[in-house]
Amino acid sequence: MAIVTGSDGITPREGWSSRTAFVLAAIGSAVGLGNLWRFPAEAGANGGGAFVLFYILCVVLIGLPVLLSETLIGRYGQSSAPESVRRMATESGASRHWDVLASIGVLSALLIVSFYCVVGGWVLYYIGVFAADVVQTGIGGGAFEGRDPAEIEGLLPGLFGNGPLMIGLDAAFLGVTLYFVARGVKGGIEKVAVWMMPAFFVLLLAITVYGAFGGAFRESAVYLFTIDFSKLTGPVMLAAVGQAFFSLSLGVATMITYGAYVGRDVNLAGTSGTVGFADTAVALVAGLCIFPIVFAAGLAANAGPGLMFQTLPHAFQTMPGGSLVGLLFFVMVAFAALTSSVSLLEVPTAWMKERFGIRRGVSASVIAAMAMVLGALAALSFNELGDFHPLGFVPLFEGQGVFDVLDGLTSKLFMPIAAILTCVFVGWIADRRLIDAENGLEGGLHRIWLLLVRWLCPLALIGILLVGIFPSLTA
Repeated sequence: MAIVTGSDGITPREGWSSRTAFVLAAIGSAVGLGNLWRFPAEAGANGGGAFVLFYILCVVLIGLPVLLSETLIGRYGQSSAPESVRRMATESGASRHWDVLASIGVLSALLIVSFYCVVGGWVLYYIGVFAADVVQTGIGGGAFEGRDPAEIEGLLPGLFGNGPLMIGLDAAFLGVTLYFVARGVKGGIEKVAVWMMPAFFVLLLAITVYGAFGGAFRESAVYLFTIDFSKLTGPVMLAAVGQAFFSLSLGVATMITYGAYVGRDVNLAGTSGTVGFADTAVALVAGLCIFPIVFAAGLAANAGPGLMFQTLPHAFQTMPGGSLVGLLFFVMVAFAALTSSVSLLEVPTAWMKERFGIRRGVSASVIAAMAMVLGALAALSFNELGDFHPLGFVPLFEGQGVFDVLDGLTSKLFMPIAAILTCVFVGWIADRRLIDAENGLEGGLHRIWLLLVRWLCPLALIGILLVGIFPSLTA
């Protein structure tokens, strides 16, 4: 087991076996359903090229500075996220209560993994559907031969109506996540990243190449990369800022937690750049993977969240070998979702393990049990608990079920607040000598990074927070 020396020079803890392992784990944490589901949907709904251009700009100017800020806190503190912030604050002569920024992140990670695994269960369902179709019809023809398109698009609503199946799929996905987290950093979390991320990249490229030859690739490239500045409206820019923020999984303490396992020989600035580049590249390639298939079938690109689970299965029906391609596509999505769910579960697990001094397996199991309860309620909000609105008395959550409330609490409130506090803490509160010793930047790049963390990032994140609370601002 690799050991990382604590900030006190004495305390040993688990660590990544290599820089490559950390980079793959960090990429796995960032690359998830946000890249494969949300980015194509957001790009489709917001005019393509103009959105993509501004999204890339937001990743560079907002996402990467916050990503580096979170990671350097973790490596300095060499502990769970709240304890890492507490140590840096204490050494900086600041209030130890700045650890609230990480505590919010820990809570967010728990809430997110609870409903994220529900969505992971949907992915497992479609893997089963396409696998059965391959067995029944073979690999040469289109998917769901002889089925009406309305029947294919009705698969997801049909799943939503089956509460026990939804809970069972959620439990299965969460169970796999728990297995890897319980095995530790090197024995579990690292193995997921080292094995699944390369497999994910291979599948993504293979399906993209298939779409390039068998789909409307040129039309998709024009759609994604032709820039029409007239479409770069205020709402589109805010959507791009939000996508850059959520795609990198900022504000949930994952990179603080993962940063605590990083050795002193790793340049955090370079690593953050690699993670940001990979995450953005996956999002762009995902667009070139999905849209050619959608356009070739003559379907709309602006289908929103239904793009992956309703539009694409319909599109696979028209493709040669569509059943096999569909199966491989959802296996690829499952790999991306699992690497992200593992990072999310690790955050509260690491906190509980160090806060109460109990074994990793026990900590992970307790956290997973809590996530399972919340996940079951989230799954039932699509059926049996459809009329249960836990925060209906709050205007922001009026009429929303458990799934939407968990999503809204984290994405609209907790994550932006935690990220804003992180920027304030790193940019204004923490001792400059501690920050400079960790961030791996020098000269002009260091000054630019500090300027962004102090001013642009907080302002952009405040915009995300205000739009989340007051949606009418984008009207």
